[in-house]
Amino acid sequence: MKILDRYILTSYLKTFISVFLILMMIFVLQTIWLYIKELAGKDLDIMVIVKFLFYFMPKLIPLVLPLTILLASIMVFGSFAENYEFAAMKSTGISLQRAMSGLSIFIVGLGILTFFFSNNVIPWAEYNSYNLRRNIAKLKPAMLLAEGQFNEMEAYTIKFDKKYGDRDQFLDNVTIHIKGDDGRTNATVIKAKKGELTSKEDSNVLTLILTDGHYYNDVKPKTHKARLKKPFIKSSFDKKLMNIDLSDLNNVDFEEKSQDDKYNMLDVPGLNKAIDSLVEKSKSDHEHFSNTLYQRSGFMRYDAPTKAIPKDSIYTGEILDLYDTKSKVQLVDVATKALISSNQILTTKEKTIKVARTWLNKHVISLHEKFALGFACIILFFVGAPLGALIRKGGIGLPMVIAILLFLTYHFIGIFSTNSAKSGGFHPILASWFSTLIMLPLGIFLTKRATADRGLFESQGILEPLKKLFGIKIKPQERDLSTFDINTEEYNTLLGYDNAKLIDILKNYKHYNYDIKYKNSALAILDSRGVTKQQLKFSGEYSDDRFNETIRLKIANDEDSKLALIIYFIFAPFILVGKILENNNYESIGKTLFIVGIVIGIIYLFAFTRSFISFSNFKKHVKKQLITNSILYVLVGFPLFFIVYFVQKKMLLKDMAEDEIHNPLIEVNKEDAAICPQLRSTLKNYTAHAKIAMIVYSLSVILVVLYFILNNNKQEALALAALQLAAILFILFVIYFIKSILNTLQFYKQKEATIKTAQLIIILMSSILYPIPFFILQKQLKRDFKSICL
Repeated sequence: MKILDRYILTSYLKTFISVFLILMMIFVLQTIWLYIKELAGKDLDIMVIVKFLFYFMPKLIPLVLPLTILLASIMVFGSFAENYEFAAMKSTGISLQRAMSGLSIFIVGLGILTFFFSNNVIPWAEYNSYNLRRNIAKLKPAMLLAEGQFNEMEAYTIKFDKKYGDRDQFLDNVTIHIKGDDGRTNATVIKAKKGELTSKEDSNVLTLILTDGHYYNDVKPKTHKARLKKPFIKSSFDKKLMNIDLSDLNNVDFEEKSQDDKYNMLDVPGLNKAIDSLVEKSKSDHEHFSNTLYQRSGFMRYDAPTKAIPKDSIYTGEILDLYDTKSKVQLVDVATKALISSNQILTTKEKTIKVARTWLNKHVISLHEKFALGFACIILFFVGAPLGALIRKGGIGLPMVIAILLFLTYHFIGIFSTNSAKSGGFHPILASWFSTLIMLPLGIFLTKRATADRGLFESQGILEPLKKLFGIKIKPQERDLSTFDINTEEYNTLLGYDNAKLIDILKNYKHYNYDIKYKNSALAILDSRGVTKQQLKFSGEYSDDRFNETIRLKIANDEDSKLALIIYFIFAPFILVGKILENNNYESIGKTLFIVGIVIGIIYLFAFTRSFISFSNFKKHVKKQLITNSILYVLVGFPLFFIVYFVQKKMLLKDMAEDEIHNPLIEVNKEDAAICPQLRSTLKNYTAHAKIAMIVYSLSVILVVLYFILNNNKQEALALAALQLAAILFILFVIYFIKSILNTLQFYKQKEATIKTAQLIIILMSSILYPIPFFILQKQLKRDFKSICL
């Protein structure tokens, strides 16, 4: 092995083992928390608990191993790129594929090993853990009786309000239910004011002395007439001694293993055999069921009609007209009874068939998941390694965020698809491979970009066509070389300034919200005074590079965040509508919309990630801390981006304003220079909020109309779904309507003007008939803005 391959493999293995152990510890703790109820209060030996965890650890591998490979790949290759180690490799002619080749062999070997592990070790662990859990569940506490709750012990159920004493042996308000001969009903009830436990803690007999109580016992007579009287026995006692035998409860063999036929306990040959048996049984059941329905139909008894039909002729009349009146009545009666009987049989058989199909699908999914896990490890490596090289970040910051988002996407797609497949809504083979197949094109895409040394997101990226589609992409403006006429007041004002002030205007004209003519005219005047454009460029006085970079980063963030917001509003309704339809008995349509929403959600994930990166680049440029906890930002921002979008927008404007304070202002139009950015920002916020309010208002109105249409057409379930969606959209409309009104009030407050009566009426009308006031108020605000700033 060459030195480079050894170095990369060693670096990867160190990170891999560390991440694997940490994640395994986290999932083991989560397992303890998940099954604490089964383990607590059983007086279990420490070795039984250790064995329980030991059997559960192999079952965590399908979760821990893919996440470990993904996270370790991003961290290691991100660290190589961040520390310019990849740059050093490329300078010597070593490509990314060559750097990954040695590690790729290790990952492929690990994938093959993972298959054998999932085929042999995980079924063995499932077999042992399942039987151990069954044995633990049989074990009941002998003396551990909790106060204030019912404590079940075979045929006895004991409850008491309080226990006290030096050994907690005294009980208050004791209630005991004793099951009858059928093992289900509580035939006997004993209530006592006081009780005392006198048996030892390690005894197999629970001795209980009750004082001052009552005894109730239901009597079950032999005759029906006597049972109608519901007789019972009632008595009272001053003192009663009860001995409850607990020997059978505590005599549990933890090595007993009687269950071995579950689908996740089988290896590949066992699953193939079980699937063949289930398929043959399903065919046999269907044939038997079809024969049963045919025999119950009664059609075999009516072979020949009463009236003869001429040969070589086609009969086009009613079938019943071929029979006499008596036969007609018999036929209708038989058909009616056969229909009712068949309907009852189908209703009864439907659940059985569904259970059998679900059981078969679980076997098929378990079989293919063994193969899919090994391939998933390989594919996630080819997602993580190039992604780390592209983002150029090591450590546990941004790589951790990206790895968690990608893994959650991979994991939840797998869960949703397999759950749908178990119930028959999705093909079980495709469901097992679905999440892996989703990650495959992503791995190919990232590997190609990293190999070509291209950025993760650039103009040829997958999101750029979407920007053009939605009209978000800001086209570069043509260069404007126009200047003021020499006879204008603006030109004469500039002509009166010295060179220092002209250079300041040339450099900082954007700060003062000046037109490009100010810059061009200042440049022309300086040129006439012997200060050329070339000299200004060499001296760094031609433009404010820092401010221009700030503007560029802000525009990039605006584009990325706006695209993420649009995709969010497409992705969220698909998920929401899909779930609502699925819950209203439209499973096929609901699941289809839900899966489409998941696919759009993956695109949203990329748009959100790019928005996060561009936002962090802007904050880094203006030397501001991104956020206290970037993981918290991602966890909150991903599901609630429609809120984070506007918060982020305000933060950008605030940071830009603070960043501009460090640049000197000239004395021309200071008030306009101060108020116009505020008015422009408020107007943009109003426009964004008002447009969203307009969209959700229109959708809610359409859904309300759709509700009445569907309701009149007896489509109650779809009508209810439409009404639920309309209610949700109306709530969103109210939120954004209030935001737009607040923006309007803020606009006129900044303008230091009062709202006119006509404008107030328009605002009040907005809450009822929103579309008309929407266009009127928007036009009025733009007119007022132009009157001040343009």
